[in-house]
Amino acid sequence: MMTKSSLLTPVLIGGSLILLINFAMRASFGVFQIPVAADFGWPRAEFSLAIAIQNLAWGIGQPIFGALAERWGDRWAIILGAILYSAGLVLTAFATTPLGIQALEVMVGFGIAGTGFGVILAVVGRAASDENRSLALGIATAAGSAGQVFGAPVAEVLLGFYAWQTVFIIFGVVVLSTMAFLPMLGGGRPASPSALEESMGSVLRRAFRDPSYLMIFVGFFSCGYQLGFITAHFPAMITEMCGPISPSGMLADLGITTTSALGAIAISLIGLANIGGSIMAGWLGKRYTKKYLLAGIYAMRTIAAAAFILSPITPGSVIVFSLVMGGLWLATVPLTSGLVAYIYGLRYMGTLYGFVFLSHQIGSFLGVWLGGTLYDATGDYQLVWWIGVGVGAFSALIHLPVREAPMRMAAPA
Repeated sequence: MMTKSSLLTPVLIGGSLILLINFAMRASFGVFQIPVAADFGWPRAEFSLAIAIQNLAWGIGQPIFGALAERWGDRWAIILGAILYSAGLVLTAFATTPLGIQALEVMVGFGIAGTGFGVILAVVGRAASDENRSLALGIATAAGSAGQVFGAPVAEVLLGFYAWQTVFIIFGVVVLSTMAFLPMLGGGRPASPSALEESMGSVLRRAFRDPSYLMIFVGFFSCGYQLGFITAHFPAMITEMCGPISPSGMLADLGITTTSALGAIAISLIGLANIGGSIMAGWLGKRYTKKYLLAGIYAMRTIAAAAFILSPITPGSVIVFSLVMGGLWLATVPLTSGLVAYIYGLRYMGTLYGFVFLSHQIGSFLGVWLGGTLYDATGDYQLVWWIGVGVGAFSALIHLPVREAPMRMAAPA
């Protein structure tokens, strides 16, 4: 029988499987940019706005689902999220107007929130021992990346056989399968209502008055901006800006003969590299100061993004950038969530991390939306890419003054 001191507990395994499926679906949305635009003759900004709205709804929903999980129990929050996620995908398949798709992406975004990091990482964090918590959060985060490894390529393959609408319906059915893993998460008992009424508001007020919490909140913005833009636009950017793939080169030998296929593979490579990056970040987080690790990750992202756009964009540079960026991709998540848990405790980790994640998703909204809007206005992605470089440098700096020490919370009245 596994104890709380064990690392690979049923809670960690079940939570990781839910995150894997969640991220496999959402990481594929960039692959649909060109098929949807071609089907309806829409400008790029229309579907970009739909994905941006989805990301914003995900961010708004995260603290809500975190609070629901703490009040009702983790299972109910995840069940509600899976239903919303699945229904949103299926209904999107029948939408025929930009406004219709954009409205339905609110449902998808809330569904992602209910089955995503805010709820699952709080479950994993509470179940893990102090010694293993940072690494357990890294493993769960890596599971999301594992979904990204095959999500975009599977979507690309399915689009070769089915219309994009049918692929959305298939994905909606797959999302419902996450509920099969709920028994692995245990009872997920919520806190008592009286305890919540006595202390949740107090904890939130103290956190939002703490400059360190606000710096973590603001710093997570750039992570969302960069990830949202790359997930939604990198496949299309590669298709249009990358040099030709040599018919006699290694990529052709692997069956990658078009820049469209290379775009899907790039998203997959980011996810593959991030499996190791997330686990390494979790391992480092239990040994070194988390704020300095976060500052270093944002600084390395900034350098990698600037070097990529300043160099000729070739199939080789796409692969190198994808692997480098992938190693840093979600490495911020176990460190940020672990930092919140360390400073403010585990009891309201879901809600507190949910609010921090809202900043991430505001950044994601802007990255996705600006990507489509500025592309339509300028004909390329250069400006929106350089904005991402700038906000990455800002995040590297703003984490340095964070006070990394447990905060004593006021006792309930």
